[in-house]
Amino acid sequence: MGIQVYGFWRSIASFRVRAALRLKGLPFEETSIDILSGEQFKPDYEAINVERVVPTFIHDGHSIFQSLAIIEYLDDIQPEPRLVPANPKERAYARALALVTVADAHPLVTPRVRNHLADTFGADAKAIEQWGRHWTTEGLATYERLLTQRAPAPFALGVEPGLADICIAGHVITGQYVKLGLNAFPAVAALSDRLFAIPAFASSHPYEQPDFKATAKH
Repeated sequence: MGIQVYGFWRSIASFRVRAALRLKGLPFEETSIDILSGEQFKPDYEAINVERVVPTFIHDGHSIFQSLAIIEYLDDIQPEPRLVPANPKERAYARALALVTVADAHPLVTPRVRNHLADTFGADAKAIEQWGRHWTTEGLATYERLLTQRAPAPFALGVEPGLADICIAGHVITGQYVKLGLNAFPAVAALSDRLFAIPAFASSHPYEQPDFKATAKH
């Protein structure tokens, strides 16, 4: 059975999984779940993913959610090229870099958080935009410090892109969403340029997805 992904063009977590699959050279079919309109809450999708988030990854009849769990599973079913280092210290460092965005920054700017700010606290569009820019900037600044401390060579953990690079690239995209430039983060900008020169990253970018392109035409 092939690989099925339920994702959404704008979802950063879906971007991570797309990029990982393409780095592995694994073909997949992506079905769009519009998380901006609330499609993830419909019973049909809840039957697939009870957390009601994207992405959901299905392989050989087995369903996995959460992008980091999916990426580590890919290393298990196809070890090369490795996305998570085999060395314990490097593996821990890769996960730590990933979690800067996955655990700290990105969860604070997702649609459900933005909606909650508006519905519960009356935040207007400007306040929500400032919220998103603040937490995205915090993540970029943290990555800048970390990448300055240990310069990419040429990628976050060496000569091949992996888990950390995927997550940093996703955070850069979040910065694009909230119109943050990278002038203040030269190490992040240089790494981002190298990453998005790679077809697996460039083709996985949200703005390259069919749903976005179809929307942009109207």
